[in-house]
Amino acid sequence: MTAAFTFPGQGSQALGMGKALAEAFPAARAVFDEVDAALGEKLTSIIWDGPAETLQLTENAQPALMAVSLATLRVLETEAGFSVAKDAAFVAGHSLGEYSALAAAGGLSISDTARLLRTRGLAMQKAVPVGVGAMAALLGLEYETAVAVANEAAQGQVCEAANDNGAGQVVVSGDKAAVERALEIARTKGAKRAMLLPVSAPFHCRLMQPAADAMAEALAGVTIKWPVSPLVSNVLAAPISDPDEIRRRLIEQVTGTVRWRESVAYMASHGVVRFFEIGAGKVLSGLVKRIADGAIGISVGGPGDIAAAKDAIAAVHSG
Repeated sequence: MTAAFTFPGQGSQALGMGKALAEAFPAARAVFDEVDAALGEKLTSIIWDGPAETLQLTENAQPALMAVSLATLRVLETEAGFSVAKDAAFVAGHSLGEYSALAAAGGLSISDTARLLRTRGLAMQKAVPVGVGAMAALLGLEYETAVAVANEAAQGQVCEAANDNGAGQVVVSGDKAAVERALEIARTKGAKRAMLLPVSAPFHCRLMQPAADAMAEALAGVTIKWPVSPLVSNVLAAPISDPDEIRRRLIEQVTGTVRWRESVAYMASHGVVRFFEIGAGKVLSGLVKRIADGAIGISVGGPGDIAAAKDAIAAVHSG
């Protein structure tokens, strides 16, 4: 198998995502209905009708992106013959996308995943008062240099590498003043661009510890099964399948670095050529091509993408 199924994280959300799929395919509609039922509210009406600022709230964006990913996957299964167990050498997701990946591989039920992501979004938002923390993208610096920038900027506060996205894209996270210092230091170290990100909280740094504690409690109360394909963990950049380890790594992930560059490199080094990005947006497909030589990123998010995905999975089988 030379394919991996990957699932997008926060920032890929867009008003109306998944609507065309739900209108065209009952399998997609059923996923959205299941998520609405699990949350006890019509999240779908926020996803499709807005307002946009309500969808952007972390507590809504996280389960919404998962719903679109799983709805897309169900259509790929029913219309294009996709099978996670047969076709995916690995599953992986960027931050919240790790939960989507687990649900896709049967490690979590869709209902539990929706509730966990609602809890995660609320806990991450509550962990740090608005305006106290910040995140910034440092473009054009290698990961090790970005870590050195963060360490220099901390000065007794928190400033840590949150996302190593590859292709010279590293995001730092922490106390606002420290992150602002990192912008200045990054420019002196040769960053092409360094800019604050429009996020509501400093994700993936140790300021998120209260959210990690909340997720430890929430994850203790759900059943995690062995996924049908191994999950390449954000915090390890290596595959895991044991339910107890998955639970532990999901808790660590709240405060830990999303090691996306290394995760993609790991999968590519183990024979993966085609990376299917399942759900909203095309962020991961763009990154894949820049991280792994010869890798193909295939984004599938709407009815118009299904035929091309079917051809691409056929190429996996024939190759």
